[in-house]
Amino acid sequence: MTQPVSQAYLRPGSDRPVAETEVKRSRFIACAARVPDEDAARAFLAEIRAGFADARHHCSAYILHVDGANPVERSSDDGEPAGTAGQPMLEVLRGSGLQDVAVVVVRYFGGVKLGTGGLVRAYQDATRAVLEDVTVMRREPRDVWVLEVNHAEAGKIEAELRARGLDVEASYGPTVTLTLTVAAGEDPGDVVREISAGTLEVVRDGSHWDDVKAG
Repeated sequence: MTQPVSQAYLRPGSDRPVAETEVKRSRFIACAARVPDEDAARAFLAEIRAGFADARHHCSAYILHVDGANPVERSSDDGEPAGTAGQPMLEVLRGSGLQDVAVVVVRYFGGVKLGTGGLVRAYQDATRAVLEDVTVMRREPRDVWVLEVNHAEAGKIEAELRARGLDVEASYGPTVTLTLTVAAGEDPGDVVREISAGTLEVVRDGSHWDDVKAG
């Protein structure tokens, strides 16, 4: 049976950048973070709200990856006029291509009203500013396969697999277990059968995600 193939996507690294912009004496402090789920997103918002408790607004937006489905998207204007903060921030996040990302923009009112258009631009510019400092990672699905080899053949088989560009780890017991990590959807069975003259079979043993710096 064919296994469903998960899709790679972009998300922030573990750093949590902060960027500040100013518009007509109002200060906009944008904070970004990687958030794997809604609990983490809410916790990040609560952390920023507590850290800037004297600010008038703590507007937010986040996008979460859902494997095999559309991303989860949420935003909040937090007291700003409807549609002037959270949704514009969310549009910038969509344009970035990032998922598992949250941005909170804290506003300290400077005494001058910015108007609807001014608020939209200010919150979008603040979001763009902090995203410029985000380390972008490519999150890639990987499949794990294993095969059992006797000690006499293990070195040769491992060397042949590495020569074919496969990621191999060996663990030693009564036999040698070779663990192969490949791109999601890739089946190393043909390679294993070829180098072992059909005497060995490889078995799928789950999957995981790897983060690799993009670009």
